[in-house]
Amino acid sequence: MDMVESDSGPELSAEEEMALIRDSTVAAEAHAKEGDIFFLVTNRWWQSWIDYVIQDSAGVTSNGSHQHEFGSNAPRRPGPIDNLDLLDDVASEVSSMDIELHDTLVEGRDYILLPQQVWEKLHGWYGGGPTLPRKAINTGFSQTDLAIEVYPLRLQLILMPKGEQAVIRISKKDTVDELYKKACEVFDLVPDEVYIWDYYGRTKHALMDNLEKTLEDANIQMDQDILVEVTANANGSLDGGCMSSIQENDYFERGSTSLTTDASKSGFSNENFASISYGSRSYSSSLPQSQYLRSSNGDLDTLPGTVGVTTRGFPSGLTGLLNLGNTCFMNSAVQCLVHTPEFARYFREDYHCEINWHNPLGMVGELALAFGELLRKLWAPSRTPVSPRPFKTKLSRFAPQFSGYNQHDSQELLAFLLDGLHEDLNRVKHRPYLKSKDADGRSDEEVADEYWANHIARNDSIIVDVCQGQYKSTLVCPTCGKVSVTFDPFMYLSLPLQFASTRSITVVLFTCDGSAPPTLYTVSVPKQGRCRDLIQALSNACSLRKEERLLIAEIRNHRVHLILEDPVLQLSTIKDDDHLAVYRLPKLEKRASYVQFVHRREDLDHGNNSSLTSWKSYGVPLLAQICRNETVTGSDIHEMARKMLVPMLRNQVSQHSAVQSSLSTRTQSYHTDNSKFQLQLIDDSNTVIEQTDHGIRVPQSSLATVIFVNWSKSDLKKLNTNHLEHLPEVFKYAPPAKRTRGEPLSLYACLDAFLREEPLVPEEMWYCPRCKEQRQASKKLDLWRLPEVLVIHLKRFSFSRSTKHKLETFVNFPIHGLDLTNYIANKISQHQIYELYAVSNHYGSMASGHYTAYIKLLDENRWYNFDDSHVSAINEEDVKSGAAYVLFYRRVREPDEAASNGTQSCVKRNNRSSQR
Repeated sequence: MDMVESDSGPELSAEEEMALIRDSTVAAEAHAKEGDIFFLVTNRWWQSWIDYVIQDSAGVTSNGSHQHEFGSNAPRRPGPIDNLDLLDDVASEVSSMDIELHDTLVEGRDYILLPQQVWEKLHGWYGGGPTLPRKAINTGFSQTDLAIEVYPLRLQLILMPKGEQAVIRISKKDTVDELYKKACEVFDLVPDEVYIWDYYGRTKHALMDNLEKTLEDANIQMDQDILVEVTANANGSLDGGCMSSIQENDYFERGSTSLTTDASKSGFSNENFASISYGSRSYSSSLPQSQYLRSSNGDLDTLPGTVGVTTRGFPSGLTGLLNLGNTCFMNSAVQCLVHTPEFARYFREDYHCEINWHNPLGMVGELALAFGELLRKLWAPSRTPVSPRPFKTKLSRFAPQFSGYNQHDSQELLAFLLDGLHEDLNRVKHRPYLKSKDADGRSDEEVADEYWANHIARNDSIIVDVCQGQYKSTLVCPTCGKVSVTFDPFMYLSLPLQFASTRSITVVLFTCDGSAPPTLYTVSVPKQGRCRDLIQALSNACSLRKEERLLIAEIRNHRVHLILEDPVLQLSTIKDDDHLAVYRLPKLEKRASYVQFVHRREDLDHGNNSSLTSWKSYGVPLLAQICRNETVTGSDIHEMARKMLVPMLRNQVSQHSAVQSSLSTRTQSYHTDNSKFQLQLIDDSNTVIEQTDHGIRVPQSSLATVIFVNWSKSDLKKLNTNHLEHLPEVFKYAPPAKRTRGEPLSLYACLDAFLREEPLVPEEMWYCPRCKEQRQASKKLDLWRLPEVLVIHLKRFSFSRSTKHKLETFVNFPIHGLDLTNYIANKISQHQIYELYAVSNHYGSMASGHYTAYIKLLDENRWYNFDDSHVSAINEEDVKSGAAYVLFYRRVREPDEAASNGTQSCVKRNNRSSQR
């Protein structure tokens, strides 16, 4: 190893060093090109140099002198560059000629990459080493797509018939001719007597006779075997006994065990290539190591990283994606799309002619190119995990919500990605303006076809071909009965997880006559029900009498916020975190006005001014009613309040019995013992309401009369204020008990709930063309046209005003034979049978969950778990779980139907290409 001493020239100041390095960096950025040399430097040493030049420069005074306090901890000038901690000690012991890096190095954490001009200056000033050069290679379509091949290909050469082995490093951009030269150098062979074979998985794949082809183009992979055969005669013909000797050699049988390794053991760091950015240009470099490891007996299996990672002999498409930091959501969605057969074929062919470079709604083709490049890497015959960093960079550029490294929703990413790919690949270059006509008595089939034709005239891409279907949407005006039918496209179905059609609602019921204390009730009502359903359920629960009625009120800030009097009001408007109070009132012959008693207590946090008492609202208000235009007195108001408060007195069992017997007994009871309390009633003008016969005017509006009940500390202690103070939420969320497989929620039940007729929410009112007003119409969805690939999103995440929850409900979804025939409103359509081929799973909570993907390789008919960089086989019975989040189904076609459909698709694409 070359450890060099520093030059003996005059030592530069830190400020001078920093200026020279900065200038060299700028020059390197301006002239970066393929073949440039970069050098690895341990990050530990680099940081010490950075600290030195920054701290030292900060201490320079205006006259150029340096000022440091005596005994300060200012960083000293670093010693020689020491890269030894980047090296693999085991490999170094095998051969002093070889320098092997640790397999798990990460750029920015373990090392940084410096341009040659920068390295030469630092190395000249500080010396040290060893020198670790790497060369820039081209990795894309343009000359500026450069990368640093930090880990060149590591290949195991097997010399036959001798059986010797050697491990070499060589760039994937080197040619087959350079591999020949290196093999001859290692084994001291004559080039004319040598044949080299791609010997991946210890199987002859191809004779490598095209000397100008690069190893990358020859599909040579990291850690694979290369067979070096030596001819047995002078004329260069192959010895016929050579292969028989290979087949009979049981050494290769013992050594050919297939092992699957993760990224840290496969000769790669966290990314295949390290990228370095200077200014605005991103580029990297790779110099192949000419040194090699050699063993006469071929036993190198004990060396770290020399075990072959098998890919050929195994199906393609089993490559994982590296997690860049909370990017499992992206990895899961991407793997599902990448393993959609229609997309896999499309993006592995030449799709560039279909890129819409000028679509203002697209990403000028960049998203499609990035996705296509990533797909090709994942389908390459390699098991080495791929870094999705270039793809994520493009994604973040066009969708800033996915920038950074926070956790996101895989379904939201999927929706953006499908839409973005469609716009980038839209074959329509100039979108015509088309307006769909009214049905005017025409058949649904004719109208639907017209809508679809108009849609295709503006939107025509591989995404539309594969993923888009069509809804039939029917709106009915509740006032005039006007019916509106439209046919709209969809990309996926978002299904609610409704195990049952009911929901629980919790309320506290107050009696206005004092016949019972506040009582908690929880009732079950239809999820799509109306307010009258809730009233009926509560009436049954509390044994409501014929001469009584219930009034439901939403409580906010200790006051009645809203009275739910409309019997047809949708219960969906009541949120889980709302607070409801129900008041049991007598039926009146005339229209009622209400008196609202709002409780107040002394504000202990008001301050130290004892001369003034501040009052603060608290608890649940009480509600009484009177006939409109009826005159009430101060005594009447006091009596209303006392009736409702008596049942809340502590230790008043005998009095409570008296309350139920007669009003006169109830009126006297609270005056006769130590639980006597005084009511201080204040109107909204801050005037005390006395117990007199003077009339009090009650406004006509239902909630206008507010009476404050001011409670002293001593009187408040005489009441049992449990339900007065603590009004529960309508539904208190708790993690649901795990559902047994014996009673799962069916995917068909979710679909039924999705297609059920229901009124529009108030925020989505429909403008009725007949009424000329916004109406809360009822809406009914039907499936009219289904796509080749049906994506189903299970809505596991629920949101309220203050909380977010995840539903862990187990959904029983078919793996085989999802039959949607009966769900299609278009009865002309054929059988609609689908087969599951991918699932995006979400485990854990919303904030800190983890995504994986279950994917079925159709050629192999076997399921695999794609968990970021780790890919492993699973059993089909394990595919169903409570973590299933997005389901991917593919239409099942009869053989003759599939052939016909494939021919039509090819003709359709060719026609579109020629027309546009």
